[in-house]
Amino acid sequence: MTAQHDVIIIGSGAGGASAAYKLANAGKRVLLIEKGPFLPRNASTLEVRQVFVDGVFKNHVVWLDSKGRDFVPGEFYNVGGKTKWYGAALFRFRPVEFEAEPDYGLLGWPFGYDELKPYYDEATDLLAITSFENEPQLQALLDKITTADPEWKLHPLPLGLSKDIVNHPEEAKHFDGFASPAGLKSDSERNLIDHIRDKPNFTLIAGDPVSELIAAPGDPRTIIGVKCADGSTYEADTVVLAAGAMTSPRILQDHLHGSGINLPCGDLVGANFKMHINSAVLGFSPFTDHDVLRKTAVLYNDKFPHSSMQCLGWIDAEILATQAPKEMPGFLDKFLGKRAIGFWATTEDASSPENRIISGAPGGKPIMDYSLDRIKTATKEHDALIDNWIENLLRAGLVGFDKYMGMAGTAHALGSMVTGDDPKTSVVDPHGKVHGMENLYVGDGSPLPRASRVNPSLTIYAWGLRLGDHLARMSA
Repeated sequence: MTAQHDVIIIGSGAGGASAAYKLANAGKRVLLIEKGPFLPRNASTLEVRQVFVDGVFKNHVVWLDSKGRDFVPGEFYNVGGKTKWYGAALFRFRPVEFEAEPDYGLLGWPFGYDELKPYYDEATDLLAITSFENEPQLQALLDKITTADPEWKLHPLPLGLSKDIVNHPEEAKHFDGFASPAGLKSDSERNLIDHIRDKPNFTLIAGDPVSELIAAPGDPRTIIGVKCADGSTYEADTVVLAAGAMTSPRILQDHLHGSGINLPCGDLVGANFKMHINSAVLGFSPFTDHDVLRKTAVLYNDKFPHSSMQCLGWIDAEILATQAPKEMPGFLDKFLGKRAIGFWATTEDASSPENRIISGAPGGKPIMDYSLDRIKTATKEHDALIDNWIENLLRAGLVGFDKYMGMAGTAHALGSMVTGDDPKTSVVDPHGKVHGMENLYVGDGSPLPRASRVNPSLTIYAWGLRLGDHLARMSA
C-alpha cells in the first residue's frame, strides 16, 4: 500500500463531499478520490455549444438499455460531480415521503423525517439556500394558471444561488444545466470541498478512477483499500462508495463477482434503480419574454400527489435549437426562442427490482435495465400531469409541447442500493453500511428508497452529512 488514511471516499458529488466535510472537520484523515478532473473556472462552462451541442464536459461512456441498445446517460465526471451542473433546486423530502406506499410501488425508509432534519438544517446553511421573487411575466402567467385552476398551488423554489446572480445576466441565464465559473451557484466543490481543501488531514485526488476494492488477505468481506486506474493503491480503515447510483453498485458488483462472496443482499445490488420520470414542457406565447432568471417557482396539485411542476431557466434560440428537430430553420428557432417558457414535470417513479444497474462483463458495456412498463402507475400519473398542464397553458394563451427526457435523463439517479434493516430487502443498513461487509459504506444517492416528487440533491447532501457524523463517532 502507498498511503494510509482513516477513510477513503470514492466520488466528490453531494454525498461524498458532505461525508468528507464532516470527517475532515472531525480531524479524520480523509482521502477523496474523484474519477474526473477539475472543471475550468472560465466562461466555457456557460457556452451552449460546448455544454449542450458538443458535450465537452459530459460523460461519453456508452451503456446498454433494457433492450440492448446503445445510449449515453447524462452523467458528469468531474470534481463536484453533477452538483456543478444541476439547477440548484434544493428541496427537503416531506415526512410522508419517508414512508412506504405499496399501492404505488414505493419502498419506505428505515427511519423518518426527524432523523434527517438536523442534517437538512445543516445542509441548508452550508449551501446558503434562498428563494427569489418571480419576475413579472412569469408571475403574470402563473397567476392566470392558478386563478383558472386553483388546485395548482404555487410555492417559491428553494435555490442554492447567490442573490448577486441577478447582476450577472450570462450567469442568470445559464445556471440551470451549466457550471458557474463565478461561484454563484452552490455546489459540493465550492461549498464543501473548498472549505477543507487546505486541511493537512484531507487529500483530494482528481482524474484517477477507482478500478477495484481491495480486501484483507483471505477475507473478501473486509475492505481495506482501493486500487486506481493508474495502478496506485491506498489503504484505509473505512471505504465509502459515493460515485453515484450508476457507478457505486457496479464497483460493489465487480468485487462480489470477483471474490465469489454470496451476500444475503447480493441480488439487490443495483436493483430498485430510480431516476424520476421527467419531461420538459415548453409553452410558446405570441409575445416576447423578457424575464431572465425564470427558475423561481414550483407548483403542486393534489390530483398528482407524486409529482411537481418546476419553472425552467432561460430558454433562447441557441438553447432551443439543441432540442429542436434538425430540419427546423434557424430563423424559427430565434422566433420561438423569444417566446418560449419552460417547465420541468417530475413524477416519482415506483421501485421495481427489475429496474437495475448491471456492471456487465469485464471490458463490456454497463447496463441500465430500466423500463417504464414496470411502473405503469407512475407513468399514468405523469401522463395525466402533462395533459393537465398543457391544457392550463392553453387557457393562459400559450401553446404547449412536451418531451420525455428518456433513458439519458439520469440527473436524479438513485435507489440502486437501498437502505433498510433487513439484508433480504435492502443493501445497506440505516447508517449506510453494506449488509454482510466490513468497513464498506455507501454515501451517495444509491441508498435512497424513495425519490420524492422533487429533486433529491438536498437529501443526498443530508445523507452524506449524517454518514460523516456516524463514521466520525465510530472512530472517536
